[in-house]
Amino acid sequence: NRVRVLEDEATRSIETIRKSNSRKLQEIEAERLRYDIERREMEETARGRARVEEIKAMTDADVALKKSLGNETVSKVVARQDAEALLKSTYITCQMMRIESEKRIIVEVKTSEADLAVAESKAAGMIAKAEAEADGAEALKEKRRYELEWEKLKVLETIAGSKSRKFITGEKGEAILSALVPRP
Repeated sequence: NRVRVLEDEATRSIETIRKSNSRKLQEIEAERLRYDIERREMEETARGRARVEEIKAMTDADVALKKSLGNETVSKVVARQDAEALLKSTYITCQMMRIESEKRIIVEVKTSEADLAVAESKAAGMIAKAEAEADGAEALKEKRRYELEWEKLKVLETIAGSKSRKFITGEKGEAILSALVPRP
């Protein structure tokens, strides 16, 4: 009996060890499965993070590219606007210079016309003065001849009206007699 009891105990012990081993194997297998699941989850999480990081990097690169393209477009537009503003400014400056030049030309022409009118007026005045002097000189000449003739006549009247006798001969006598006798 004792052997049987020992055998039974040994069998029970073996059975207990087997069950324990079986449980331990199940636990180990379950733990291995859990670790596999955790490893797969970690790998999936890592892949997901990597994919997210990759997508984020691609998105950031796209955003940076689009931003630089936008900046390029903005720079082109700003440069075009600056060029147009410069052209307009230059055009306005040129127009102002042209208008200023035209005003100076008009002023110079008007000044020259005024100077010409003044010169013509002065010339007309000088001509009128010269003509007046010429006319005056002719009239003055006639007046002086007339006065001279009267003076001669007074002298002759004095000579002719005197009661005393005068005797003048020669050329002077002839001239006095010619002056006294009227000629036809």
